[in-house]
Amino acid sequence: MGLWAKFKNTTLYKSIYRNEYPDTPRNQVLVILNSVVLHLHPVKLPRRAVRVSYTWGLGGLSLLMFLILTITGVWLMFYYVPAVPDAYFSMKLLETNVIFGAFARNMHRWAAHAMVIAVWLHMTRVFYTGSYKPPREFNWVIGVVLFLITVLLSFTGYLLPWDQLAYWAIQVGSNMAKVSPVVGTYVQMALLGGYDIGPATLIRWYTAHVILLPLAAIVLMAMHFWRIRKDGGISTPIPYDEDGETDPLNEPAK
Repeated sequence: MGLWAKFKNTTLYKSIYRNEYPDTPRNQVLVILNSVVLHLHPVKLPRRAVRVSYTWGLGGLSLLMFLILTITGVWLMFYYVPAVPDAYFSMKLLETNVIFGAFARNMHRWAAHAMVIAVWLHMTRVFYTGSYKPPREFNWVIGVVLFLITVLLSFTGYLLPWDQLAYWAIQVGSNMAKVSPVVGTYVQMALLGGYDIGPATLIRWYTAHVILLPLAAIVLMAMHFWRIRKDGGISTPIPYDEDGETDPLNEPAK
């Protein structure tokens, strides 16, 4: 402890951390506010808002599944070949010739299923507890878009093995898009990369799965966390200021 106390007074520590050591409620808040990462989170949460019986940890589980999908997905990209007919055989070689290949692919697949379920349950909990009401209605819209992106991530990943299941899933999905009013035909051509299912279709779905949709999810999740902080933290059945909990910025420093 003596060495740490000396280190806090050094120029190196002060050049990294602009605030004092977070040993008081006020300093803890300032550390969060002045951090490029931590400022996305609320500076303080009421105890009732983090009870397992209230949140069930569904938002955190959704984020955990996304992190697992990111790690395993990057690993799978080293072996997957997004070309016809190499896509199917590369997946088969991954399962049979790569150490832990089948394990990584199954973890990626089950994490995708778990993320869809976790996000859906999270939205159900938010709706059931009325957490979508003002001032959180904008964050509810972001959550709905995130759910749609989650479903699209799962669907596009389902097509990448390029087997019979993937082929007919593309056929059904593109025909559903075709019946959209006015722009249906153009949307179908954009999804297929032409008039028929072919190599252009696979590369488009692969690009959407590994680049476009993950980037959109990351940006919207950052906005989602930031809005939670701006909207007063995790919503609770009781208003934040009626439970006797005060803002730590107003507490005197010790």
